[in-house]
Amino acid sequence: MTVHIGPITREHAGEVMTVQRAAYLQEARRYGAWDLPPLVETLDEIRAHLSDGTPALGAFDGARLVGSVRSRVDGDRMEVARLAVAPDVQGGGVGRRLLQHITAQAPDEVEVVWLFTGAESDENLRFYESAGFVRTSEHLDAVGIRCVTLEQKVI
Repeated sequence: MTVHIGPITREHAGEVMTVQRAAYLQEARRYGAWDLPPLVETLDEIRAHLSDGTPALGAFDGARLVGSVRSRVDGDRMEVARLAVAPDVQGGGVGRRLLQHITAQAPDEVEVVWLFTGAESDENLRFYESAGFVRTSEHLDAVGIRCVTLEQKVI
C-alpha cells in the first residue's frame, strides 16, 4: 500500500464521514456510547468544517481515502480533531503520518497543538505520547466520558 497525504476539501466530505464512522465504532463499543460526536456529525457539518480554511488532510491509497484529520485554530492554539484511519489499515503508520502532517501545517501563530482522547483508550494514549504529546488535564466530554487532554509545543 502506497499512501500519500494531501489536502481534503468539502468534496471529500462523504468519504471522510465513512472513514470517521468506521474508525470511531471501536471507541463507541469501548465506552458504550453510540452518540460520540464523530459518529453523529452530519455530512453538512463535515462540509462546513472542511470549508472553514483550517488545515484538513487525508491519507489516500490511490483514489481511496483511508484516513483523515482536521483541525481547529483558536489564537495560538490548534486542536487536532477527528483523526480517523480506516480499520483495515490501522497499525500501518497512516495515523502517525496524518498527525505529523497536520502538526506541521499549524499556522505561524500557533504555539501549542492539542487534542483529547478517552481516558480508557490506552492504545490512543500510547500513540499520542509516542508522538511527543504530553498529558495536561482530564475532563468529562459532552456524553459523559472521561477524557485526557494532551498537548505538544510547536517548534
